[in-house]
Amino acid sequence: MSSSQNPSIESIISRLASTGATGLYRKDFLLTWEKSQADLEALFLCADALKALRDANISSRVFDSGLAISQFRDNSTRTRFSYASAANLLGLEVQDLDEGKSQIAHGETVRETANMISFLADAIGIRDDMYIGRGNAYMREVARALDEGFADGVLPRRPAIVNLQCDIDHPTQTMSDALHLRHELGELKGKKLAMTWAYSPSYGKPLSVPQGVAGLMTRFGMDVVLAHPPGYEIMPEVAQRAARQAEASGGSFSISNSMDEAFEGAHVVYPKSWAPFAAMEERTKLFGEGDMEGIKALEGRLLEQNKEHTDWECDEAKMAKTEDALYLHCLPADITGVSCSQGEVSASVFDKFRVPLYRQAGYKPYIIAAMLFTSLFEDPAGKLRDLLENPAARMR
Repeated sequence: MSSSQNPSIESIISRLASTGATGLYRKDFLLTWEKSQADLEALFLCADALKALRDANISSRVFDSGLAISQFRDNSTRTRFSYASAANLLGLEVQDLDEGKSQIAHGETVRETANMISFLADAIGIRDDMYIGRGNAYMREVARALDEGFADGVLPRRPAIVNLQCDIDHPTQTMSDALHLRHELGELKGKKLAMTWAYSPSYGKPLSVPQGVAGLMTRFGMDVVLAHPPGYEIMPEVAQRAARQAEASGGSFSISNSMDEAFEGAHVVYPKSWAPFAAMEERTKLFGEGDMEGIKALEGRLLEQNKEHTDWECDEAKMAKTEDALYLHCLPADITGVSCSQGEVSASVFDKFRVPLYRQAGYKPYIIAAMLFTSLFEDPAGKLRDLLENPAARMR
């Protein structure tokens, strides 16, 4: 099959080839703001190309063996299955690293574990979002161990690490969010996005989504408003970075203590609960001291604090203040009267946007696959073109 028979796919590949991306090959994906604009554009286009190949029933299995290791230190549905789907899309088999069934439980070091699991591995996906100051640092410790093992000749190939969510950022989520927005809204520059806290009967949702949204969407010239009640601040360094990026991109970044104000005139709303940064710092300290009773007491205080802001709910009245906004959520949402008595979003709003929400989630397997593809192949456009010009049917 010649590329002329699939001009839309060829067009995507040609655009990918012209991005000038240089920070992806043999690099891990740990934080979005470590990648250049060209790198981000290349990832979006690679994801689009992989999706287009699958839609055209063309296999993208560029491996006939190899492992994609997954290490989830927190519960997951969408990201876990998205990672497995991405690995399978490329021809890799997923092997979950269950710490309870490994020698990690017996004191095996990070350096030893990283090398022992990687002899025939091409990718490692890690989710470690529970404790401030721990998750992203752990990923970098694994990366250093892999670098050392590869340099010493222990590992024949250095696996690519993908951050499946950490204490700072959730790049696979926010990159799939951004790809969804590109397809739904087109040009993002000048669009207003309200990233707002919302009430939840759960106390400790990670900061990585609001921080990731602030740290990514400000790079596209969007007018990003971060809204939360007093006391629910994110990491100050992430907020500072968002402000600098907004200035550089021609957008804006502001912080509000009013959900209504944030929704006013918004083109995109992203109401989601998160725990205060200061409280999560305290939680990490208590965990380090082994103070489980202290953590339990902190949980109780935070739940009571949340109850002071039950009016922070995305409902029809708030949506009416927007510019016919697109509603986003990383899922699962706390839906009032459905999954809880009172939560982040009313049932009517959620039901209205259920299909777009599922489409939003559906980009994540392709974003993860693109992160792996661009890290493992020096010329991703050339490799994609090979798949297009020498197609193997996925379904025979």
